[in-house]
Amino acid sequence: MLNQKGNSLVFILILVGFLALLLTTFNLKPPLPAHSSLQKTAELNQTQDPDDINEDELSMYQIPNDVLAALNQSNTEDSSVLGIKSDGPTYHIPILMYHYIEHVQNPQDKVRISLNILPETFDKQLETLIKAGYNFITASDLADILDGIKQPPPNPVMLTFDDGYRDFYTDAFPILKKYNVKAVNYVISGFLNQPNHLTDPQLKEIAQSGLVEIGAHTVHHVALRGRSTTQVETEVGQSKIQLEQKIGSAVTAFAYPYGSLDIHALRIVKESGFRTAVSTIPGSHVSNSVRYLTYRLRPGARTGQSLLNLISN
Repeated sequence: MLNQKGNSLVFILILVGFLALLLTTFNLKPPLPAHSSLQKTAELNQTQDPDDINEDELSMYQIPNDVLAALNQSNTEDSSVLGIKSDGPTYHIPILMYHYIEHVQNPQDKVRISLNILPETFDKQLETLIKAGYNFITASDLADILDGIKQPPPNPVMLTFDDGYRDFYTDAFPILKKYNVKAVNYVISGFLNQPNHLTDPQLKEIAQSGLVEIGAHTVHHVALRGRSTTQVETEVGQSKIQLEQKIGSAVTAFAYPYGSLDIHALRIVKESGFRTAVSTIPGSHVSNSVRYLTYRLRPGARTGQSLLNLISN
């Protein structure tokens, strides 16, 4: 009996060792639960493998606990920052998030490739939306809708571009002009005139085009969650001032770098004079309660019915 137990234990150890070797050799990973947040996130971004998302990245797709608490408590000081006390209607307004629109030249630049949409794909996406009867709005339009100044048009949609990359001017902007489509570009003010980023003349041209609203994306693309008051105020407030000086008009839209935010950052964004702010949390419904962490969707390479299915929920 003892020998049988010993042999069984040896067999189990050998089997475990073999399985571990197999997992390591083929880089296999256990499947995620079918309805996990990671899996949902991956479905929204065709280029993102859910197993490659770490805990810090996952926080980009969730409402922070302190903000969630404020949303759930209508009479607290924090909740008034979110607009809970004058909540108003909820609107279905999909906001699409883009970074690069180009043909990436370096096949080794995996990050750039993962954030990129080919220009011809972007063209087809706009064609899809226009044929489906969508009307393009800006962040200022969105703020006016939430403030009750104007009614949303039929089938509103908003295009947003993060970081102020130069390919927006060379590749995306001509397509926007082709279809006479509005968009918002959230620019990192401290990165202007650097390689890969917009120049001052390019920024001014797109801002004066009547198609592109300029929003702020901090001075140095700093994750704001957990930062000191001084640092957040500088990154948020100075980005607004610097961009306004360059384009000669008000900048009232903001995007959180990396989707990193907390109630402290949210309050400073509002107090700095911004009317809306976008996050990286997936969703397509907008109300006053979330106007400073507005949800967005990653279209990936979807076109046609696949794109329409994404934004219709």
